[in-house]
Amino acid sequence: MDGRTRSNLSPGMLVDIILKKDQRTGNRTRGVVKDLLTKSPTHPHGIKVRLEDGQVGRVIEIIE
Repeated sequence: MDGRTRSNLSPGMLVDIILKKDQRTGNRTRGVVKDLLTKSPTHPHGIKVRLEDGQVGRVIEIIE
């Protein structure tokens, strides 16, 4: 599923994100969502989230 719509996401979901430092390389980081940081209903680059391990990035793909 797509990570650009806030209503598709909720805490506890497994997602792939791109960290700020990985935006040029496109390296993905997989983790479980702890907090949704983007307040708007959609974002063209993906909703920004904080993972349970503390990393922050934009959702590229929802795994489950």
